[in-house]
Amino acid sequence: MSVSTGRGVFLFERAIGIESFASVVGNKEGEGPLGKYFDKVVDDSHFGMKTWEQAESRFQLESVSLAVRKAGLTKEDIDVVCSGDLINQCIGSAYGLRELEIPFLGLYGACSTMAEGLIVTSHLLDSGTAQRTIAVTSSHFSTAERQFRFPLSYGGQRTPTSQWTCTASGAVILSADSGKTLIKGGCIGKITDIGINDINNMGSAMAPAAAETVRRYLTACGNSPDDFDYIVTGDLGIVGSELFVQLLAKEGIDVSKQHRDCGAMIFDPESQDTHCGGSGCGCSASVLCGYFLPMLESGEAKNILFAATGALMSPMSLQQGETIPTISHLLHIGKEQSHVD
Repeated sequence: MSVSTGRGVFLFERAIGIESFASVVGNKEGEGPLGKYFDKVVDDSHFGMKTWEQAESRFQLESVSLAVRKAGLTKEDIDVVCSGDLINQCIGSAYGLRELEIPFLGLYGACSTMAEGLIVTSHLLDSGTAQRTIAVTSSHFSTAERQFRFPLSYGGQRTPTSQWTCTASGAVILSADSGKTLIKGGCIGKITDIGINDINNMGSAMAPAAAETVRRYLTACGNSPDDFDYIVTGDLGIVGSELFVQLLAKEGIDVSKQHRDCGAMIFDPESQDTHCGGSGCGCSASVLCGYFLPMLESGEAKNILFAATGALMSPMSLQQGETIPTISHLLHIGKEQSHVD
């Protein structure tokens, strides 16, 4: 059973195993610095479908199917799937996974949803409710632009602090009995709002949430950044990443050596014109599954903190003059049963 240290921080007495994982990305992501690490690169952003939304659903179904096949399993071996996306009412997940007929929990944490899904699915395993679960998320550049900003045909100019929503999906199969890589604990984020209302500056809006979650976990567990090979944030991008490091430095916590950001890693901002980097539910999910989990599985890294970040706004809330509340959920992922090697 998990042991709570208070205020949303938990440790598993018996770590939860990561049995399999898969990543599927679009052409632009495949052309980026991490392109060779993803399981599948889809050249057609429509993925053979009639609409962008249908395409995103297919991205999610494909990542789940790949993870299941890589583990030598069938859909009947999965007890519960937890999934989310950015489209209204999480239709990317519901329409994408409906044919699998697996018990389903739809989640919404914006771009933090992959970490939220891993927290929920790992606790389902820890409680004995399930023996094998899947956490999966997706995003699509065209569905996000249509919903949150402008129709693509509008041709609007992107501001210097804006980020590019990734067309991507990542899926992780967790098991109560097996896994070369383990989820050892985590931290449930707090809603944080510093008053930013610019939808094109979400990295700066989310950085305080990520800093608060990482600080709370390190303090509660008595760890330092040096106990981890990497401290990975979800999609703060270039500007948000700089702020994240600065905020923790003010607390006496130096993460400059360990910090990596999925949004800053997935694109080359100069050659790909993505300004501050990537974002979207599929950003951190695909980079986790394509880059960091294989590194842990091979032994190249032993312990990471994965803190996905999300902006919890909607077009309506911004039109009504609201600021952007944000959140960051964290997982400690490593190789051994001990809390920190």
